[in-house]
Amino acid sequence: MEAVILIGIQGSGKSTFCRERLFHTHVRINLDMLQSRHREMLLLTACLNAKQSFVVDNTNATTEERARYIAPARSAGFKVVGCYFESTVQEALVRNELRGPGHRVPDRGLRGTFARLQAPTLKEGYDTLYVVRIGDGPNEFVVSELPVARK
Repeated sequence: MEAVILIGIQGSGKSTFCRERLFHTHVRINLDMLQSRHREMLLLTACLNAKQSFVVDNTNATTEERARYIAPARSAGFKVVGCYFESTVQEALVRNELRGPGHRVPDRGLRGTFARLQAPTLKEGYDTLYVVRIGDGPNEFVVSELPVARK
């Protein structure tokens, strides 16, 4: 059982990574899709109770936002994995421009998320933490594990 927490600003590749790497193995929990925290918590609780691996595909910009998933997952015996998507604001703005109608995030919102973004640390409760960068090819990702072991 695995809980994967995606972390990063809009346009940093989180949803594409989710679709490419986790679609067939994890239930996707996404606030944009579910439209309310209540629905999100219902789906999270269902995954925890069913012992079903899941991925949280939100910006998860702050330590507090991530804690709402990490604590219950750890309590339920899940392995907790964090994937931190490193991206500059300019790179994300360019990718955001390429999104289809209705999927583009206002530039102000993207910049606001960047201003709130706190880089994750293993102290938050992750078993493993990765840094993800968009590669050179289409849907290519470079994934590196943080070398520090959690104590």
